[in-house]
Amino acid sequence: MLKVYSASWCPHCTRTETYLKEKSIPFESIDIETAPKEVVDKVAEINGGQWVVPTLEFNGTWRRGKVFNEAALEADLKKMGAQ
Repeated sequence: MLKVYSASWCPHCTRTETYLKEKSIPFESIDIETAPKEVVDKVAEINGGQWVVPTLEFNGTWRRGKVFNEAALEADLKKMGAQ
């Protein structure tokens, strides 16, 4: 299942999750601010040393945190095999 590492205050996270819901793509939302340290550390590792949201993971394939862009998100989800 697609995992979305996000924060409640992040507008790009909200838009990403809304997009996934509209496209009926199942996902698990993980709040980076309450996630265990090892999860936060992994998200930071993927993003070059700091945590950036929304970061996505699907079956071991990661998408670094990016601002919301529907076309880019759709293309990345296809590359990841999540769509």
